[in-house]
Amino acid sequence: MKNFLKPFGILFSLCLLGSCEDEKKENSDELAINSRAETKAVAENPLKEVYWGDTHQHTGNSFDVYLFGTPNSTPEIAYRFAKGEAVKSPTTGETMQLSKPLDFLVVADHAELLGSIALMYENTPGISDTKSGKAFLEISPNADEEGMQKIYDILNYAAFDKPNEANLTGKDLINDLGGEKRKTAWNNYLETSKAHNDPGKFTTLIGWEWSSNNGGANLHRIVFMPQDEEVASKFIPYSALSSDDPEDLWDWLDETSSRTGADFVAIPHNPNISLGLMFPEVRLNGEPVDEAYALQRMKWERAVEITQIKGDSETHPALSPNDEFADFETYDFALTPEGTRPDPTLADYVRTGLMRGLELEKKLGTNPYKIGLIGSSDSHTGMSAIQENNFAGKGQHDATPEKRPHPTGIGSSKGWDMGAAGWVGVWAESNTRKSLVDAFKRKEVYATTGPRITLRFFGGFEYAEDDVSGENMVKTGYDKGVPMGGDLYNTEGKAPSFMIAAMKDPDGANLDRIQVVKGWLGADGKSKEKVFDVALSGDRTDGSQAVGNTVDLKTGKYTNSIGASELSTLWTDPEFDAKQSAFYYVRVLEIPTPRYSLLDAIELGIDVKETNHPATIQERVYSSPIWYNPE
Repeated sequence: MKNFLKPFGILFSLCLLGSCEDEKKENSDELAINSRAETKAVAENPLKEVYWGDTHQHTGNSFDVYLFGTPNSTPEIAYRFAKGEAVKSPTTGETMQLSKPLDFLVVADHAELLGSIALMYENTPGISDTKSGKAFLEISPNADEEGMQKIYDILNYAAFDKPNEANLTGKDLINDLGGEKRKTAWNNYLETSKAHNDPGKFTTLIGWEWSSNNGGANLHRIVFMPQDEEVASKFIPYSALSSDDPEDLWDWLDETSSRTGADFVAIPHNPNISLGLMFPEVRLNGEPVDEAYALQRMKWERAVEITQIKGDSETHPALSPNDEFADFETYDFALTPEGTRPDPTLADYVRTGLMRGLELEKKLGTNPYKIGLIGSSDSHTGMSAIQENNFAGKGQHDATPEKRPHPTGIGSSKGWDMGAAGWVGVWAESNTRKSLVDAFKRKEVYATTGPRITLRFFGGFEYAEDDVSGENMVKTGYDKGVPMGGDLYNTEGKAPSFMIAAMKDPDGANLDRIQVVKGWLGADGKSKEKVFDVALSGDRTDGSQAVGNTVDLKTGKYTNSIGASELSTLWTDPEFDAKQSAFYYVRVLEIPTPRYSLLDAIELGIDVKETNHPATIQERVYSSPIWYNPE
């Protein structure tokens, strides 16, 4: 292990993003200003820039947002907030604003009953007077909080034909509130998306959420596309009320792509509460995962959501007992009214999924879980407000410190059980729909739990130690190897090396360390894991030495008197075996900073222990893996 303690230098710090400031100015000057159409000329940087966004934002078009008491949340507000504008919070009425704008956003409302609850309360003929509409309006005619929660619980049961007091079935919901009755809301959404799409400045990616909740197992997928509103108007989003099996979703994507010319990316989220079904060996139909399954899944699902408001899904202490940083924002509440608690020993976490992929590849010849890693919010407030000091909560029920000691309406969780996370960093040639989606497809993306840490990760066989600290590091990375999300292949048994460079969020905390997480397939056919500390801040030579903690528990303030603003390394696996399939991904940790639970406790005048959550956390970013293939 080698430390790189000196700064990269001003030139490299600027070029770490993919171009120097002069180049950025030239690119900016080349932008055409004729229209907001996707055909607008936008300069491209072949070395790529990092663009920050959220692929998982909900508004009042989602039935749960409406039923949780936030009907005034709209796509218009979501886009304006993401663009950095000050908006009136749909949950509290207070003015909120991001510290820095995002570059893109997917408003991904639930396809199930899209916009229908609002239409029901507007007494829309054909909706309010249906069996479902009448039942719900009788339960909560004035949209009171208790009645709306009861409707939400009934929907959870009815969607999967479980007994419920309204005697509704999934077929009732489709006939009464689904199907073509969602078209008005979908078309209105497309109009808003088109109005806010500004290539080169801010991108709206058209998408939705397919919300399978099979037996309480969260198998949700976010689906989005690079094409425009004209193409999207040719279909209505596929709903889990039509099928809760992801294979049927993929079939629909195949058919719709062939029929309309649309392309799609589908991203699974919340593996931590999938009850062992997100990375299966046995499909929902009872048949074993086979090569056809693997190929179809990899066609559409190129990344997975590793962190979001409902917890972090990297790993769990029960699965990774030798990883001292495994217990991070652990959330163990399933999406059932009964409050089912997931078994952490099941393959519910991303690292385990990546490892299982290696095992299945040995059997099938194809890895069904060769996925990139992203973060996004899953906010149900209409705002991507996930910073610890600017956290809007999951939804209406946990929007303020006063509400967070109480149940959220999601299983048995309470407000402080939510994590303030996350966003996705995308390395793309330009901030346009096509360029961003292409980056998701090649998995050149990474996850953050909040801070906008700049992270480059390259793997290859020809890198030299001088390459990582040189001003041409990025070009060398591409020329001699592959970026995050890429594949390396056996070169006469030679061990690959990895160039890693991280720079702190300019407005955030210093960095503690860079780690490489390795998973590999042993000779016995079983996958194994190990975490390597590859760069440490300060004078430490041993990763077991903590970086320290400057957080003042009385004020919630911290200082950057510890840690480093930049870390880099050229690392070669000391335990490399050319015959073993393996993956490597990077985890970069910040120094400890205050969790929002501490900030809430200070505001409420209570002991932070009453929140049942830690006062401080170490925020982090996760790169997409690079895979080594022995054959």
